[in-house]
Amino acid sequence: MNFLWSSSGSGYEHTWPEIEFGWRIITGTIIGFVGSAFGTVGGVGGGGIFVTMLSLIIGFDAKSATAISKCMITGGAAATVFYNLRQKHPTLDMPVIDYDLALLFQPVLVLGISIGVAFNVIFADWMITVLLLIIFVGIATKAFLKGVETWKKETIIKKETARQSQFNGTERTAEVAYEPLPGGPNTSNHKEPKKSKETGSILENVRWKALGVLFTVWVLILASEIAKSHTTTCSVEYWVLNLLQVPVALGATSYQAVLLYTGKRVIASKGDQRTQWRAHQLIMYCSCGICAGIVGGLLGLGGGFILGPLFLELGIPPQVSSATATFAMTFSASMSVVEYYLLKRFPIPYSKYG
Repeated sequence: MNFLWSSSGSGYEHTWPEIEFGWRIITGTIIGFVGSAFGTVGGVGGGGIFVTMLSLIIGFDAKSATAISKCMITGGAAATVFYNLRQKHPTLDMPVIDYDLALLFQPVLVLGISIGVAFNVIFADWMITVLLLIIFVGIATKAFLKGVETWKKETIIKKETARQSQFNGTERTAEVAYEPLPGGPNTSNHKEPKKSKETGSILENVRWKALGVLFTVWVLILASEIAKSHTTTCSVEYWVLNLLQVPVALGATSYQAVLLYTGKRVIASKGDQRTQWRAHQLIMYCSCGICAGIVGGLLGLGGGFILGPLFLELGIPPQVSSATATFAMTFSASMSVVEYYLLKRFPIPYSKYG
């Protein structure tokens, strides 16, 4: 099984090119800027673009590229969250960030990050590269097929609208109002949402209690990781500190899941739609959160490529889906940056530049 680890005795030999002004830095900067812009809009972070650019253009090894990608994702996500803190829901009088949704996914996402970083340390470089190729091909294929499906639906709607206009003897003079496609668990009592202000005060817009819970979970797991770095690998203390993260993350997520299941809390960003939560659905969604964290920590991705589509499937508006995924991703990405720093997996000058 040594081939799964590395051919060298240390198990890890990094490749860190020097920062020299040239075509590599210029090209990487442009790609990083564009990738961050598109990743921020979609709420996916842009890790797929960052890792590829850092490996193929800048010249980092796969594991170092993964770590630096997390630094870049953290910076972009933090800036986006700071902007979104003042933003309102597109149709409701509430923040664009759904804190109840974040409370369900963020703890398990952070837990998954810790597992993913551990796998990144264990796996050999070639395994990281192969997994990156598989993930990227899968994501690209799914995105292409989804785009084709959406294009066909829009073409049918456009033809039907034109036919109705001709039948009624009128011309279409205004854009059709956007209505989200039905998706996710069963919904009922759908009504036309009310318009809201575009921005508000940060003090009034932030749900401080929910933010405090999320921050507490982040601090507890971070403290566990820092304490673990001062223990002997595979010692009793090492495993105890690792296992302590599980009840912290699962406890916070399970508590929120129970409140949603019993109806004491609702996903308010869906407006008048009410979700009838089932136990197996909540378990599946939380499992997706852990998987997003594992893949994100292992391959240097943001995790939003799983959370974003999942939120849309739940019937969350795209703006809220993107903002909430980025919000949860800020906690998980920053956690992985600290973990990779403790493992000395990236050069500080490049992390500052990224």
